[in-house]
Amino acid sequence: MIVFEILIGTLTAIILTPTIVLFVQVLLAWTPSRGRALTDRARPRLAVLIPAHNEAAVIAETLRPLLAQLVSSDRILVVADNCSDDTAKIAADKGAEVVERSDPDHRGKGYALDFGIRHLAADPPETVIIVDADCHAMPDAIDRLARQCATTQSPVQTLYLMRNSPGASLKQRIAEFAWLVKNRVRPLGSHRLGVPCQLMGTGMAFPWALICQAKLANSELVEDMKLGIDLALAGHPPVFCVEALVTSQFPESAPAVDSQRTRWEHGHLGMIMLEAPRLIGRALIRGDLRLLAMALDLAVPPLALLVVLISSLFAIAFAGYWAGLSALPLVLSSAALGLLTFTVLLAWLGWGRRILPFADLLSIPLYVLGKAPIYLKFWTKRQKDWVRTSRD
Repeated sequence: MIVFEILIGTLTAIILTPTIVLFVQVLLAWTPSRGRALTDRARPRLAVLIPAHNEAAVIAETLRPLLAQLVSSDRILVVADNCSDDTAKIAADKGAEVVERSDPDHRGKGYALDFGIRHLAADPPETVIIVDADCHAMPDAIDRLARQCATTQSPVQTLYLMRNSPGASLKQRIAEFAWLVKNRVRPLGSHRLGVPCQLMGTGMAFPWALICQAKLANSELVEDMKLGIDLALAGHPPVFCVEALVTSQFPESAPAVDSQRTRWEHGHLGMIMLEAPRLIGRALIRGDLRLLAMALDLAVPPLALLVVLISSLFAIAFAGYWAGLSALPLVLSSAALGLLTFTVLLAWLGWGRRILPFADLLSIPLYVLGKAPIYLKFWTKRQKDWVRTSRD
């Protein structure tokens, strides 16, 4: 019995850590802005790099707002990667520089980015901005990213939001709220504290001296997160640029949604297991609080999984207490569950009311149960290969 109490108490205490991190981030996101990003450097000569695999349906709409933001010294490069459609032709017709890559044995965004960087090396820009082929850059996003990157000489991550089409289902709207917490509220809280953020895959700016040396040619499920970690360990942690915005749309078909979420969440969980301990260890050895903050942020699991873990521990602790065991595990798990509930409500009050009416928050447990198979597959049939999400 004592072993059971120690085990449940220890697990609950461990889960409390990411819950507290999440709470602090959401709370800090409510605090006043520390001022606009420093952009005192002149706009650098830049290249926008777009990796594209069979994106004929969307590439023109992606290029239109980007081209409108470029000046004569800039360039935009589309890497048509293992394409079997008209992506390359459409991009070229719209005025982009296009290179085609064909290597069916090495698929994935990382390989396309590596190919594009090696192409740019013949006439390197000062700054490289990476934008996915299905994204829309809002006005002035490119200029703000480029100037902040030139000022800080660090990787810069823009605010990246995914949105649903009108009439989206409740499940899709809950997913949009969860994305908002992950990509806006949490990095905003970290930014208020002056600590790094994770890279998010699109709307990312890099000084040429950093990106040209990065190890990009891989098939990581979350190559962006891995790149941000590698750069942070090398002394160049990413910074958040909340003033610039890049958006994209959630896929509408259920299979595409499931594929996308499986790739993201299996990749994230893999990063937590492999990289979080390494980051924490390096941060403690160096006495680097910013690196430690980034490691703790990485260790926060997807929101739905955090709900599953805390609820399960609460149920086990309650059953143990009912059977006559110590109340300590129940107290700890109750505190974790209460703190998580309060944190979600705090995030919803600040940023989620446009997406979810209050009554719909009560459906979050059903949404969480619907994602349980994704987490079970991580242990039984983990996705390891990069798969492009269908745009249909």
